[in-house]
Amino acid sequence: MTGNSRNGLPSSCRLFLLLDSSHRPVYQEDMARGARRTGRGAIAAVMVIALSALPVLQATELPITKNPPIPDFQNRPQDVIPYDFDAPPQGMFTSITTAEGFEEELGFRRTHEIVPVKPTDRFRPDTPAVFIVFHLHQHYQGFKVFGQLFPEAVASLDPTLMIGQDAMHIALEDESGYLTLSPPQGGWKPGRYKVEIHVGEQVNEMSLMGTMRFTIAADMKK
Repeated sequence: MTGNSRNGLPSSCRLFLLLDSSHRPVYQEDMARGARRTGRGAIAAVMVIALSALPVLQATELPITKNPPIPDFQNRPQDVIPYDFDAPPQGMFTSITTAEGFEEELGFRRTHEIVPVKPTDRFRPDTPAVFIVFHLHQHYQGFKVFGQLFPEAVASLDPTLMIGQDAMHIALEDESGYLTLSPPQGGWKPGRYKVEIHVGEQVNEMSLMGTMRFTIAADMKK
């Protein structure tokens, strides 16, 4: 016996037995297992190729969008509402009204809150004063609120001539305030008056915030 034998048979005999008909099922099973492995490998390869090509297919299906023009990202003129300085002021004012008087109340923040009494825009000629009462948004510094009175449509009075004014300093903690407009010399004359509201440290061409109006009606009863 040679040294390259197992179970008493040389290697050439074992090869012959493997190919022999009596051992053919073992050989066929080995070939079948190899074929199955090859088939699974081919399927896996096809799946990898298909999956790798999927993003390319999806990318080719996406529509091409044109770059929008720059004006589309800017404010369109039709969307911009111009600020009207000839109307009651907005912005920092949450509310503003003319009234016959005012009261001081303790606000929920334990601050003094100014509230209007009998708000109206029509007054009698014997009215001792017209009050403008306003409430403000939160602010981070003190400033002044000015009111300049003009006879907008009053007989025998120049509408460009200021006939009265008042100012109130607003502190950091103030959330409301008022202006007092006393009658001009000779008393209130029937007609329409306007009050230009300015905000800042002084009145200038940039300080105007809006305009309030009221009427002195001669036919109003006491």
